Amino acid sequence: MRLLLLILLSSYSVIATGQRVGLVLSGGAAKGLAHIGILKALEENDIPVDYIVGTSIGGIIGGCYSAGMSPEEIERMVLSPAFIGWINGLPETGYNYYYHRSDETPQFVKVNMALDSTLSFQFNSSIASDVSLNFAIAERTAQASVISKNNFDSLLVPFRVVASDIFTQHEVVLSKGSLSDAMRATQTVPFFYNPIRVDGKYLFDGGVYNNFPVDIMQRDFKPDVIIGANVSSKVFDEYPYATDDKLISHSLLYLLLDKSDPSRIPENGVYIQPNLRGFNSYEFGHAKALIDSGYVQTIRQMDEIRRKIDKRVSCDEMARRRNAFHDRQVPYNFEGLAFQKFNARQRGYIRAIFRSKSTGGQFTFSEIKRGYFKLVSEEYFRNVYPNILYDTTKHTFKLQLTRRPQQNFQFGFGGVIATRDISNVFLGLNFYEFNRILTHASVGFQTGNFYKSALIKLRMDFPYQFYGEPYVSFDSWNYLDNDDLLNEVSAPSLPTVLKRWNRKYGFNFGMPVHDSFKGVLAFEAINTTDNYINGSVFISTDKLDALNLRGFKAGIHMSSNNLNRRQYPSQGSMFSFAADFFSIQEQFIPGTTSIQKETVNKYHEWVRFKVSAEQYFGTGWYRPGYTAEAVASNQPYFQNYFGTIINAPAFMPIQDSRTLILQNFRAFNFAAAGLKNIFVIRNKFELRVDAFLFKPFQAIVENTEQCAVKSTDKSLMFFAGTAGLVYHSPIGPVSLSANYYDDDENQFGVLLHVGFLLFNRHSFE
Repeated sequence: MRLLLLILLSSYSVIATGQRVGLVLSGGAAKGLAHIGILKALEENDIPVDYIVGTSIGGIIGGCYSAGMSPEEIERMVLSPAFIGWINGLPETGYNYYYHRSDETPQFVKVNMALDSTLSFQFNSSIASDVSLNFAIAERTAQASVISKNNFDSLLVPFRVVASDIFTQHEVVLSKGSLSDAMRATQTVPFFYNPIRVDGKYLFDGGVYNNFPVDIMQRDFKPDVIIGANVSSKVFDEYPYATDDKLISHSLLYLLLDKSDPSRIPENGVYIQPNLRGFNSYEFGHAKALIDSGYVQTIRQMDEIRRKIDKRVSCDEMARRRNAFHDRQVPYNFEGLAFQKFNARQRGYIRAIFRSKSTGGQFTFSEIKRGYFKLVSEEYFRNVYPNILYDTTKHTFKLQLTRRPQQNFQFGFGGVIATRDISNVFLGLNFYEFNRILTHASVGFQTGNFYKSALIKLRMDFPYQFYGEPYVSFDSWNYLDNDDLLNEVSAPSLPTVLKRWNRKYGFNFGMPVHDSFKGVLAFEAINTTDNYINGSVFISTDKLDALNLRGFKAGIHMSSNNLNRRQYPSQGSMFSFAADFFSIQEQFIPGTTSIQKETVNKYHEWVRFKVSAEQYFGTGWYRPGYTAEAVASNQPYFQNYFGTIINAPAFMPIQDSRTLILQNFRAFNFAAAGLKNIFVIRNKFELRVDAFLFKPFQAIVENTEQCAVKSTDKSLMFFAGTAGLVYHSPIGPVSLSANYYDDDENQFGVLLHVGFLLFNRHSFE
């Protein structure tokens, strides 16, 4: 009897030891981050995971775990600032290359289209950039693919990924090949990310046809116990009548995130569904709370899990296995680049960007990563898909760059709506042609009562990173048409009678300086006209003064900018330096408000140096920052005071400064600085309080003859400040602010605007 008992116990031990556990991870977009907490709880309690099948975000988390990342490593990854950058298409810190950064415009909607030789248009089907996400996945899975020899059964944990073939409307189960391709394919939400080819087929999100792939686990691995982790459920049990208008923009996500059926889990399995009510499927910023939700729910069910799973694998044993897996990694020696769907001339252009300082054409991984982000910093190349390949005969890697269907034509729309009459509409058109060089033609138009503009540019980028850019521009400002709808709650201001026209024709020669700076040699022909009155009293019969300035300027400019937003930034830094020489012919034609009665022609030459800096600190609820600016110049006075002051360098620290003529904040030589305080209230909602000081070293004042003269008061210093609320919406900032300037004509103001309050620069700025 005792012998029989020992035999039975021994048999039970063998059965328990041989028990195999499969983990199924559902799709669920951002909610899928709860899978990390589930893995964390299982591993902490010595519950083994012998197989993983994942779809969509479950395929991403499961792929990372199968590739040898611990739950803690995956958690650190998704909680890092870099992770949100990957989701938003932003490069990691240190890979912000400014050389290709486009000029800032009020555009908030962009439509990518392909324009072919038959002049046929094809619209782009994606709305998000995947340039950072693609490389991040490739970087973190390349070694696992080498170790497993592209066989998912040979990963640390055998793995399956579910994707979808949209054209035949079938699920596709991936069990071999590039792990990064499989993971990237399964999370390609239609119309959100561009699809990629895997085994010759374009694949999309696995959640389209199988969001809870229990059947794949049963068919491919036949485990003894299945743990099904489901983070996708019906968001609403009842129709959300009160909020359906707000939610309809995310309808595609609600369509994909079907309610997974718990009955698909066998009776001896475990069904885990964290409490994720209150979380949205598209908000990755709540990563920590989502992970905790998965962890807490798994701990709650740990007794059930322990009853059904007898096998144990300690944390130390799992760490040993993980270390042994990583010990099989090979050195990252890159032989060069591989290409798909690029011709020989295009390959030469790209190779020049990746040029290596190493000998023999070899690349380090750091050089490969820098080269990739240099390439995709140009918007045209953001459709390039990267993959890291391994040559088993040479024992070297290659970065393969695949050209996906290219969108070479862009249509942009934007503008701003404001409570002052400074609203305008923006329309932009861009066309690219890529062969031996990259040619980018762009046209931008803005129109409104206050400001009108037309800008045409042709940028030609050559191999080894330099470009030439001819351009022509017309801008006009009408400061008289600048009424304030909120004038009842702000201090009344005197009207500024000024109409400005700025016509310029120029050429820029640019090149990168180190990694984050751009240097430009600039030449510009200038033709400006200013019409204005002298004083503050204007009647309809008055004839305006006319100040015509014609000539050219030439200069050297150096700049860097990795601010996170075009307007109201809260992270990053900006620096610029400019040295310009001006050669200008002045023609002054007096009007009826001028003391002078004769037309005057004069010739002027001067130089100007300008330096600007802006930087923000921290990533929490409080983000302080500063701005600083200084100008040194020997610019001469023009014929009268007002013509001089409006063409003097200006400090414009607040969002509406460019829409006002702030006479006290203009001087030929000055220093200015400001402190910025950003309080993040919730997600993209901020309270901003800024204060600025402006110190002119040669303040410009008006004498009794309407002429500009140097002030004798050395103590002059002027203050400006703003306080307001900003919400960063999909169409740009929504801002309500109260602004103050030490300026007699524009002292107090209240401004509400929706959209980007951005204008082209005047030639004398």
